[in-house]
Amino acid sequence: MKNNVKGLFWFRNDLRLEDNPALNSLVDACDQLMFVYILDPDLLEQNHFDQARLGSPRWQFIHESLLDLDKQLERHQQTLIIKVGKPTEVLTTLINQHDITEFGVTPLTGVYEKRDIQSLDEAFKCRLNWHRDESFTLFNQAELPFTLDEMPDGFTPFRKRIEKAIKVEKITEKTTSKPNKFPAAIHAIASDTLPIIDDFIHPIPAMKHQGGEKAATQQLAYYCQQTQHLSHYKETRNGLDGWDFSSKLSAYLAQGCLSPRQVMQTVVEYENQFGANQSTYWLYFELLWREFYQWHQEKYGAGLYLERGIQDIDPQLKFDQKAFDQWKDGSTNNDFVNAFMLQLKHTGWMSNRGRQIVASYFINQLGLDWRYGAAWFEQQLIDYDPANNWGNWQYLAGVGVDPRGRRAFNIDKQRKTYDPDRDFINHYMNEF
Repeated sequence: MKNNVKGLFWFRNDLRLEDNPALNSLVDACDQLMFVYILDPDLLEQNHFDQARLGSPRWQFIHESLLDLDKQLERHQQTLIIKVGKPTEVLTTLINQHDITEFGVTPLTGVYEKRDIQSLDEAFKCRLNWHRDESFTLFNQAELPFTLDEMPDGFTPFRKRIEKAIKVEKITEKTTSKPNKFPAAIHAIASDTLPIIDDFIHPIPAMKHQGGEKAATQQLAYYCQQTQHLSHYKETRNGLDGWDFSSKLSAYLAQGCLSPRQVMQTVVEYENQFGANQSTYWLYFELLWREFYQWHQEKYGAGLYLERGIQDIDPQLKFDQKAFDQWKDGSTNNDFVNAFMLQLKHTGWMSNRGRQIVASYFINQLGLDWRYGAAWFEQQLIDYDPANNWGNWQYLAGVGVDPRGRRAFNIDKQRKTYDPDRDFINHYMNEF
């Protein structure tokens, strides 16, 4: 290795040190190293749906995650440099100012995320040595038992081919530990002042997600080994409110405070200790749904965000500002829907069952353009993930991966099944 090799690691949706192979690879190649996170101010501006892409619930969670990451780096005589600006412009300046030759980043499947990498690749084609090992997904692209062009558009054939070709043990054996030793820090770089987004109503304490890798590993241990709630996940997963009915790992996976491989490693260890059943399998099943949408986005790119979807079908929907405002404020004619929307407003989170119900109501009862609902979820959800969010909204609107067309839920039947005594409705409608 040449003397005084300088590197830069760009943290995005991988806010952790454990199981971060791109980081490990970069650490091994450098004498000096800086760690950078960039907040793009465009995320705070109104988009063409008249909504900001980043709302205060998720920003609060991200900010907590960044503080936790910085604390961890301090133990290794390093620091997290947080900048505000266009990622390619910020990184270009840092690379040029500090003679960076080694660059590390975790690949993501999002359209904007890929565009940034392509721009940097073109600008520094002959100068940078790249370290970009995949860890946001369970599998890397080379491990998939099909090419992207051959990837099934339906989840069930996707899952069956994955389960036939890839053993769970192959997933978990790739999990890596954080580096034992870090290169020296590149000093004299100040972080920027971060914006304050203060429109988030203080969350309900019982539903408060604490951001960061430390909180993520604690929640994983709590849900599995400490409480053994994992053994009952399949029976409880359709709950609507409270902490223990589901894993509450989605926000940590979305921001990369935890990798899906770490989750699977814990599930395998749990099964060895406490026994396997349908519930322990079901957490893997849900991770495969997440995986399906990540590679679905890799395959279709911007098609995931088009009104006509990947099927190029006219969904025959409209937009009505008054109806949209009533839906997002929880003041529609349906109290079950309203309770879910108030839950989202006060916690930045909603159960999977709730998301399907309010999206179905939005599309089928209100007849509204599904993209506005997806954009509202993007702003509000702390566990927002582009592939899962937009893929699921397309699915329900009948322009996505479901060959059976649009999904319409019987809202009253859903209420009678999942909230027969109206406890959930009364809690949110009476309190808020």
